[in-house]
Amino acid sequence: MIQEHDTVALTVDLPGHNLCRDDLGTVVMLHGDKGFEVEFMALDGETMAVVSLTTDQVRPIGRREIAHARAVGLH
Repeated sequence: MIQEHDTVALTVDLPGHNLCRDDLGTVVMLHGDKGFEVEFMALDGETMAVVSLTTDQVRPIGRREIAHARAVGLH
């Protein structure tokens, strides 16, 4: 179960926010069983987007996953 402050991965692209599937974000607010408010940050700490997402648009990060860096706006 995803909780506030958990790291999650996107399951979909969100081109309007320059976010891609598998980008990592931090849950900053729970919306009951409907979804989450998730903050996505660059590696330098700059907030890139705070987005309201449904439960099917994110997933918890799994064991043995490796983070990947990319420039914003590029896939």
